[in-house]
Amino acid sequence: MKNNPIFSFEDLIKNEYSNIAGIAITKNESLVYERYFDGYTKDDVLHVASVTKSIISVLIGIAVDKGYVKNIEQKVLEFFPDYTIKRGEKTMQNVTIKNLLTMTAPFKYKSEPYTKVYSSDDWVKAALDLLGGKKEIGEFKYSTVGINILSGILTNATGQSVISFATENLFKPLGIKVPDNTFIQNKEDYLAFLKDKYVTGWIADPKGVNTAGWGLTLTPRDMIKIGQLYLNSGIWNGKQILSSKWIEDSIKEKSRWGELSYGYLWWIVDDGYAALGDGGNVIFINPKKEMVVAIASRFKPRAKDRIELIRKHIMPLFK
Repeated sequence: MKNNPIFSFEDLIKNEYSNIAGIAITKNESLVYERYFDGYTKDDVLHVASVTKSIISVLIGIAVDKGYVKNIEQKVLEFFPDYTIKRGEKTMQNVTIKNLLTMTAPFKYKSEPYTKVYSSDDWVKAALDLLGGKKEIGEFKYSTVGINILSGILTNATGQSVISFATENLFKPLGIKVPDNTFIQNKEDYLAFLKDKYVTGWIADPKGVNTAGWGLTLTPRDMIKIGQLYLNSGIWNGKQILSSKWIEDSIKEKSRWGELSYGYLWWIVDDGYAALGDGGNVIFINPKKEMVVAIASRFKPRAKDRIELIRKHIMPLFK
């Protein structure tokens, strides 16, 4: 038994990656591995952190496909006609949807003001207030609170809440259980959502606008479906859910952060591309091997590199 490679792999997970709650793997569209740890089951959702960003990218793509958004070169402010620009603020007028998708929009902060934004009554407006400043458009600046503007764009462009647009165009077609809105009132709620063992829903601000940068809960099976949708060029059960063009554009390098390449809220790696979330949440797609790996993890600061885990220990098991 000790020499069984799967047994050794699961031993490694329990000993070195103890915050992993579930792993699901598909190859050639078949589920080849599924395992849950630490008392979790296939029905338990987990907070997937910044994997939420890649889901928002999917939704923006669908909004473009359906004509709610003309194209991603549209200026952000076109979607907020009632927003008042501060005097002397010129940069933000030229920021496009593409800048938000590629993390090349400038913001007026050194470190993200989570508490300030999440204690306001309108998180999209709070994010717009942070947009622009003296930095130039085009420089990579990873943002979680800032891209909440994309939720505002989705809401204003489609006339639907993010959750209802996602339900109709993504969750229901893929058979993903629709999350409820979850509200946080203060820093304690925020920390509890990050740290509690069982959390559900999709975080929304007091106006009911869902977060774009974090805050969505999914199961590993849900995550696999998103990855498989991309691997299948946007087709699910014979139906085109998302255009193949959007997927191709999403996973081409559009910006860089040091050695890392970035598309439209997807990270691009040598052997594929990935949605990556804090604590070690990942949807990893390897087109050559026709594999999707989904890992859901409990929050943990400085979690061990999941891409390394996938390459070193998962890929060799499922050649």
